[in-house]
Amino acid sequence: MTHAYVGQLLRVDLDRRQTRTEPLNRDLARLFIGGRGLATKLFSNEVDPNVDPLHPANKLILAAGPLTGTAAPCGSRFMAVTKGPLTGAIASSNCGGDFGPDLKYAGYDLIVFDGVAKEPTILVIDDGKVELRPAADLWGRTVDEVEDTLHTRLGRDFKFVSIGPAGENLVRYAAIINDKSRAAGRSGVGAVLGSKKVKAVAVRGTGGLTAADPAGFRTTCLDVLEKLKNGAVTGTGLPRFGTAILVNVINEHGAFPTHNFQQGQFPGAEKISGETIADQILRRNRACCSCPVACGRVTEIKGGQYAGRGEGPEYETIWALGAAVGVSNLAAATKANYICNQLGLDTISAGATIACAMELVEKGVLTEQEIGFPLRFGDGEALVRAMTQIGRREGFGDVLAEGGARLAAKYGRPELFMGVKKQEFPAYDPRGILGMGLQYATSNRGACHVRGYMVSTEILGLPMKMDPHTTAGKAAVNIAFQNLTAAVDSAGMCLFATFSIGAPELAALLKTATGFDYDVDELLLAGERIWNLEKLFNLRAGFSRKDDTLPPRLLHEPMPAGPAAGKTVPLTEMLDEYYRLRGWDDQGCPTPEKLAALHL
Repeated sequence: MTHAYVGQLLRVDLDRRQTRTEPLNRDLARLFIGGRGLATKLFSNEVDPNVDPLHPANKLILAAGPLTGTAAPCGSRFMAVTKGPLTGAIASSNCGGDFGPDLKYAGYDLIVFDGVAKEPTILVIDDGKVELRPAADLWGRTVDEVEDTLHTRLGRDFKFVSIGPAGENLVRYAAIINDKSRAAGRSGVGAVLGSKKVKAVAVRGTGGLTAADPAGFRTTCLDVLEKLKNGAVTGTGLPRFGTAILVNVINEHGAFPTHNFQQGQFPGAEKISGETIADQILRRNRACCSCPVACGRVTEIKGGQYAGRGEGPEYETIWALGAAVGVSNLAAATKANYICNQLGLDTISAGATIACAMELVEKGVLTEQEIGFPLRFGDGEALVRAMTQIGRREGFGDVLAEGGARLAAKYGRPELFMGVKKQEFPAYDPRGILGMGLQYATSNRGACHVRGYMVSTEILGLPMKMDPHTTAGKAAVNIAFQNLTAAVDSAGMCLFATFSIGAPELAALLKTATGFDYDVDELLLAGERIWNLEKLFNLRAGFSRKDDTLPPRLLHEPMPAGPAAGKTVPLTEMLDEYYRLRGWDDQGCPTPEKLAALHL
């Protein structure tokens, strides 16, 4: 197996400080594509679903897809697959930047971490030469400091993933960071790496990748590139304003969650919008490897208490550190974003957990004395202070580090947690976008916007326009989107590419790159296979239909005002149809017939 894949994986036994190389299984690669899919298959085969996520027996897999590192536009992604400390469910966190391609150039498609190192450790892969090195002097240091130090020690041409103090301190939503600001952010994958005492992975490679059909692959890449450049979202909107172009759009639709989902519109939205970011703090765009879109924002806050420079904020971040906590001060929200990157925190869960705490304060359940400082909606200074405490588990940050579900339960108000399967919601109120409610409820990794992204069809009208306030057809489209995004993640492509291309283009890229005879049907079947495998892992871990639900606020409290006024989410009718169309029983379990059809 040489085309597109490197053809080998690296196993790292941290207990014994040993590494070994294994050939990639061609048959499994064919069935599960790579990346998210292949890593999930290996993980499901090797890890007890009932393991504690922070136990040495839990494994963590870093996995590139077959298109990662090739000439495929937007082919830069890698996945971190493990059991999530935040959720207890399968965790599969996606990241871009440069690390994924360089992992393959250095000689591996996947890295499987097992056990726990006796001391802080870094893994160094230099053109296939593998070494575990002590890293006690890096423990406790920020992501920026670690990357700068390792560049000095190893060379500027190395690429890294690392954890910050949040991962070391086992914050349940700690992220794995690369390029100082690109995050495999959700579900606490950074805490798993921290529990294994792995501070960083450094890779350098000069290897190349070949396509099975070079001429066909080149033609397909050029076709995809043209469509990306001509797409309204990928060719104009994202390059000009980044993902935060959505702030005003979602706010106008009344689905921009404000004050912990108490309202759907934020009066200060314009002050934190993509347009304002571009006008006031943007310094330049930044692209991942092989990406023509360049949606990343390099920004700078000049002067004052929030001064700093870094990447972001993106849409989900500016919501979580803005509207969710009632902060319209762009400088404060951006500073909180920089802190998350440096400490290694998922910005979505961090901001949403603080928002939950703020509502507990607002309702008189949580006091300033318990927190140690005022923590109220709209207070940017308190936001920044809380973020620093979370990453280092200092003061009340130790409580916030457990996530919103555990925080709300601790203070006897579990209904104030806004999320699914203990993972906090991203930046869309499903009372204003009903299909998102079904997507959130059924996501295998907990509340998630990139396991389908119904916003595309309900708000943006891509690939077709659906009424966001009706349930008709939402189950079927959710399933199609979920299967497609599983295939996209597994291929190593960026999900944003699907604003301009679809399954036909992705199947053509995979076919010409790998030599496997993919067509649209087989591509989507592979995505369905991956989705069902994740579902099986969660069922064996103890999840059931009762976990495929939404908070009472979204089910029973009508949206108070705006375009979605009076709306709640009629989840049950969508969920029943979803299970039926999935080929699952009424409790959400795949039937034997479905599993047989998927070769599971």
